[in-house]
Amino acid sequence: MEDIKNMWKITAGLAALLITGQLATAIPSAKAEAASTEPLQESKVPLEESNWKQILIYIDSSKVEQDGKAYQAPRPAIVKNGATYVGLRFMAERLGATVTTDSKTKETIFQLGSVELKYKNNSKSYSLNGTAYPLKTAPYTDNNVLMVPLIPFIQSLNIPYTVDNKTITLQRSTKPVASFKVQPQEIVAGETTVTYETNSYSPLGLDLVDERWEGKEEIYGKPGVYSVSYSVQDSEGVWSDPFTLTLKVVKPNEPPVANFTTDKDVYRMGEPIIYTDLSSDDEDAIVDRVWSNQEEAFFTPGSVTISLEVKDRHGALGEFSKTIKIADETLYTREEFYKLFTPVGNKLAVDGYSVKTMEAIPYSYQTEPVTLFRSSGPESISSEGILYQDTITGDARFLLHHKNQLSKPAKLYVLAENPGTSPATVTLNNEAMAGPTSYAEWAGRVSLTRYFEGLLVAKSPQKITLQPGEKRIIWNSINKNPMKPEEIITFTGDLSSDAPVRYTSLLVLANRDPIADLEKLPYLDPNESIVRGTFADSTRVFVYNDPVGARSVKLSLTDNREDPFQQGLDGIKGTEALNSGNYGLVYKLKLNHVAANTLILFNPRGGLFVGSAVVNGEVVTFGHSGKEDISSTASVLYRTGNQEESVEIWISPAAGSNLPFVLLFEPIPKKRN
Repeated sequence: MEDIKNMWKITAGLAALLITGQLATAIPSAKAEAASTEPLQESKVPLEESNWKQILIYIDSSKVEQDGKAYQAPRPAIVKNGATYVGLRFMAERLGATVTTDSKTKETIFQLGSVELKYKNNSKSYSLNGTAYPLKTAPYTDNNVLMVPLIPFIQSLNIPYTVDNKTITLQRSTKPVASFKVQPQEIVAGETTVTYETNSYSPLGLDLVDERWEGKEEIYGKPGVYSVSYSVQDSEGVWSDPFTLTLKVVKPNEPPVANFTTDKDVYRMGEPIIYTDLSSDDEDAIVDRVWSNQEEAFFTPGSVTISLEVKDRHGALGEFSKTIKIADETLYTREEFYKLFTPVGNKLAVDGYSVKTMEAIPYSYQTEPVTLFRSSGPESISSEGILYQDTITGDARFLLHHKNQLSKPAKLYVLAENPGTSPATVTLNNEAMAGPTSYAEWAGRVSLTRYFEGLLVAKSPQKITLQPGEKRIIWNSINKNPMKPEEIITFTGDLSSDAPVRYTSLLVLANRDPIADLEKLPYLDPNESIVRGTFADSTRVFVYNDPVGARSVKLSLTDNREDPFQQGLDGIKGTEALNSGNYGLVYKLKLNHVAANTLILFNPRGGLFVGSAVVNGEVVTFGHSGKEDISSTASVLYRTGNQEESVEIWISPAAGSNLPFVLLFEPIPKKRN
């Protein structure tokens, strides 16, 4: 019971603090509310007896009554900004608390038992036992008296109060207060041992001498809802009101049931298998499924056993197996099967060597007048500065791909400046941001995918008017989040302007103003094989009217032989620039006569490639990575149906991936019964 008595002192102190303000710091003295000139000086004001019953605070008056005795507060209780304020140290004296100040942190510290509150002058937050909480109105100092909002203060202490036009009355209950909590939160019938932690006290500081429980069990034998009540008695014989909790006791966990079916029991070699997962759990809480030998088809005759293991949120497991028979009869060969049934975006194996000698589709192209602003050199940035800069008129596409190798967080920006003598309008049409991230290839694919999605969905463009000489940050998504050291950003975007506009890409530390500091920044040397530059005619249009798909053929892109690299200029140095890999260039391929039952594949020829394309208005994402021979894999982009089709493909080299690549067009067999 001694512990219970001590607990009261803590709770009573909390209640007092909540009622007066917004639960903050220690209450300063009526004589010295301001920050002390010495660290952690203790208030020298003698403490009043804390066993009070009622405190009456008069609004707009210095008068305070405590248990019928009048006191004069150093500052009146005043209404300000919709809140009633009182002197913190004076309230501490009424409640029997101690006050200290800390000149280093400029905090006033209120201590009552084990409860500690910290306030700062003019701060809309306070701390309770080390945890910060917000205040709607801030404490302030009036003639060296720290004034705090009263109502949140007393609410934090759980002190009952009433308010009328002229007074606020704090009324402490004289009954003991019973409280408890149980652990754990989930109680399982017949299994869980329930622990009860009491938290009771006497507002008068009396000893608690007896307690009474109803419905309390250590282990509940059956599932259901149980009511548990707890009461305490003080040394004067007064019983508390019962404190009641409702406990839900659940039945013991049942393991999940693994189950599945196949659409048949006997299959031919190369025949697709349809699996239907029928697994269940009494709580519908299956969190993991592990299949064994779940193949889309089998190509060797004999019996095959497929297994499924499921796990619920409690870690319980369920297993199920089924054996099917593979007949000695072929529906599709392995090659035929995967050409027919590999999902769009997924990979299948190809003969990478034969691609080298495969017949090529004659390639020629027209261009669209889109200027490419490519900022990717230096790709890895080790100092602040201007990455790329040039003046462009009309339609432009931007590709930025950079890594922060500074030791601190930094931000990437694109600025637009009007160098002319008349206003210039910049129209932002599309933007596709990816990162910051540690994975270059991921950023490249995500930015390109979002770029294609933006082209397919009509959006209202954003127009910006630049006055002569004016500079503006454009595309704020680029600089929304700082890049941590070693993180990468990829950005792809489209804009247009009705007059020459100077565009600048730059990287600075996250706390710097890119416009104010622009003139102080050096031009960075690309000093890598990675390219920067300005390139005209950056959309290539290929239209092919001959039939394709009756035999295996390829279309080679980004190889600098059939498909030459763009030539342009470095806008900073004024020298020639070569767009190695044609990154940022968009290919629009229109094949008007693709044969029925034709498979269109993406085959990387230079190594890792993680990218996306648009095929007949649908975005397709794909990836080639790992230790496998990447050039001997291909991703499915599209299959024609049972009649000739026109197919349009938009594709662009993804930043962070390797080149070149080819598109393969291969005949596939008709589906058999």
